[in-house]
Amino acid sequence: MNLKNIITNNHLEAHFKKGYFGIEKEGLRTDEKGNLAMTDHPKAFGSRSHHPYVQTDFSEAQLELVTPPQETLAHQYEWLKALHDVVNQTIAEDEFLWPFSMANILPEEAWIPIIKVNDQSEMRYREKLAEKYGKKKQMISGVHFNFSFTTELLDLINKHSDSDTTRSEWVNDIYLKMSRNFFRYQWILTYLFGASPVSHPSLLDSSGIGPVRSLRNSKYGYHNTFSKNVSYESIENYIRDIEELVEKEILYEEREYYGSSRLRGTGKNVRHLLNNGTRYVELRSFDLNPFNPMGFSYEQSLFVHAFLLTMVWMDEDNRDEDIKRGLEMNAETSLENPYSYSKFKEEGLSIIEKVRETSQELALNEEYTPAIDKATHLFHHPEETLSAKVMDKLKSNYSYIELGNELGKKHKQLSMEKPFLLSGFESMEMSTQLLMFDALQLGIKTEVLDANDQFLAFDYKGKKEYVRNGNMTSKDSYISHWIMANKTVTKKLLRKNNFSVPDGSEFSDLEEAENYYDIATEKAFVIKPKSTNYGVGITIFKQKPKKADYLEALNFAFKEDDSILIEEYIEGSEYRFFVLNGKVEAVLFREPANIVGDGKHSVEELINIKNQHPYRGEKHRAPLAKINIGELEAMMLKEQGYTFDSIIDKDKKVYLRENSNISTGGDPIDVTDDMHASYKVVAEEIARTLDVKVTGLDLIIPELFRPSSKNNKGYSVIEANFNPAMNMHAYVEKGKGRRLSMKVLEMLYPNVELS
Repeated sequence: MNLKNIITNNHLEAHFKKGYFGIEKEGLRTDEKGNLAMTDHPKAFGSRSHHPYVQTDFSEAQLELVTPPQETLAHQYEWLKALHDVVNQTIAEDEFLWPFSMANILPEEAWIPIIKVNDQSEMRYREKLAEKYGKKKQMISGVHFNFSFTTELLDLINKHSDSDTTRSEWVNDIYLKMSRNFFRYQWILTYLFGASPVSHPSLLDSSGIGPVRSLRNSKYGYHNTFSKNVSYESIENYIRDIEELVEKEILYEEREYYGSSRLRGTGKNVRHLLNNGTRYVELRSFDLNPFNPMGFSYEQSLFVHAFLLTMVWMDEDNRDEDIKRGLEMNAETSLENPYSYSKFKEEGLSIIEKVRETSQELALNEEYTPAIDKATHLFHHPEETLSAKVMDKLKSNYSYIELGNELGKKHKQLSMEKPFLLSGFESMEMSTQLLMFDALQLGIKTEVLDANDQFLAFDYKGKKEYVRNGNMTSKDSYISHWIMANKTVTKKLLRKNNFSVPDGSEFSDLEEAENYYDIATEKAFVIKPKSTNYGVGITIFKQKPKKADYLEALNFAFKEDDSILIEEYIEGSEYRFFVLNGKVEAVLFREPANIVGDGKHSVEELINIKNQHPYRGEKHRAPLAKINIGELEAMMLKEQGYTFDSIIDKDKKVYLRENSNISTGGDPIDVTDDMHASYKVVAEEIARTLDVKVTGLDLIIPELFRPSSKNNKGYSVIEANFNPAMNMHAYVEKGKGRRLSMKVLEMLYPNVELS
């Protein structure tokens, strides 16, 4: 089959340049001094028997992060960033991931812990590896880049092909050609991305060897010395050679074959490739990039993708003898001095030029061009390669361990600065990010169906669940959301069931609401939209307002909804009860937006200072909202005799809002353990009355420590909210943070394995 002709003649270039991409990244858990961590795999990751994203390789301390197949490199990298956040925030506070391929400070062989799992076959496999290669060599880590063409492309090729070969045969042939050419020219990738010039003596005394480009890719790395005996001429040869190595007990199992390019199918055994075809190719020769927090940069991924496409697109098709030559060239390249020009510079530049031509013929995205340009540049400037940059650092008074410690801790800190955000998915609403973090941590298969609509799909042991906006699930009925969205309906249902709710009236006509002024102002009252959340459009009047201020508040409310409510104002503190699956899981006191004077700065300056806190953000992308400098805040200040320019006395607290919503700048204070049990019972009864599994109930309670009773209820229900925010419970100003997103997952998957 002439693949290139089929693609060009049928204009399939747009399909050919697509693919499915995945990364498997190994890394050693390291203690604060640079030693191999001797602690057990963190239980917070859930059960290793099913975890699809965070696994352990040879050692208990050797983590492997696995991204699910993604349709774009950008999405692959989003997942890689997210998994690093999950890992960095889950491992012990005094541990981090070692940034180099060559290991950290290792103990004696006998003390290196093999993974602790219940599956005895997995234990035996690793024990055999330890006997054959030694435990220390198993500690060498790296990156595996997984790639496959799309099913759509393969279907189209099949449609336009007149070949007599079966689909699985020609699919295997495509990936075999990619692998043959990859082996022949992988030395180029070792030159560009080699980043293991030295080693710590506890693994390998490299003082008499280097510095080199890549110890990991050299004869000193962890390889099968017999890899060159596996033929890539045909799928039959490939299968035969690997099976013979197992039969002769040269390989303990087929998965012990560590060729730099492995064909992966649908089954565990290579023989499945014969009838089912190759599903993807696993490329195993990449060093960890110590300067990138993820160990492999997006720019590297771009070049590797363009390189792989070229290996198929090019007319040249290398054979087994060429592969052996390529392996020799890779071995030579790996041991070159990092600052020297490549011995094969001209060939390298020639192949990179072919990569450039391929990218142009396929009209790859413009972001590929800088990655290809940089590859060309590095062949002219070896001193700028990764291995040379490592040596630059080591020459500037760093030891190998000191540099690894500094880089590893720096990379971890990136995940710790804003723990409420999930890197790669920061554009999503906060509660959704928290839920996704918890799902990834537990090993629940997760798919982002629509990031803009906050729609996630979960799968745990075949049980599928869909969640929108963090806690909208199948456990709640469609009508329950509409009931809570309509404050009038909610109030009627609750009053009918003998719950205490404030008196008030509903208006859909501005003129009617204006004429209600005299009645409304007989006592303290609230004006608010009928159906909106997040405290938007709410105005509270404790004293009789001027008619102009009343009209202005009506306009604020009508901007948010076609109907508004004018209700009596209930004196007391407002508390948010988060009820989940019939139980109050958290209670929050939300102090209205405020500033505390210092006798020096104006109100506006104090607001700006408070808004600089890293936990404050906008559009629900941070636990706390920034305080607005707007009309409502100006009105509130005016009632207290202030303006934004006023200087407030030292330690005097000034409120900028009457409503206490976190979304309008309020401060969250957890009072779950302090709340009287009687009010928790009331909240749970309200949730049952509304027939809802997840709700945020706002109760006004004048006297917190006075219990509620039938004769003296002691509360008023202000609102019942569907899809209540969870982030404000996780990151509080005072008290204990409550991880409610984990409770949502426990509701969906009550039998999830946690260890």
